[in-house]
Amino acid sequence: MRSGRYQNASEVLREGLRLIERREAEDVAKLVALREAAAVGIAALDRGDFIEFPDADALGEYLDAVADSIIRGE
Repeated sequence: MRSGRYQNASEVLREGLRLIERREAEDVAKLVALREAAAVGIAALDRGDFIEFPDADALGEYLDAVADSIIRGE
C-alpha cells in the first residue's frame, strides 16, 4: 500500500486471491496437458511404436541426430 499501487488492505487481499486462482488454473492446465501427453505415449507403446536403445549413449546419439534434423528443417 505504501507504494501507491493499492488503496487499502482489501485490494491487496483481492489481488493475492486473483494470483492464487491464476496459479491454480495454470497448474490444472499443466496437469491436463501432462495427462494428454502421457496418453499419447502410452498409446504409442501399446502400438509398438517405439525404439529401444542398448544404453544411454545410444539414446543420446539418437536425440542429437533428431535435434540436428529439426534444426536443419528436415
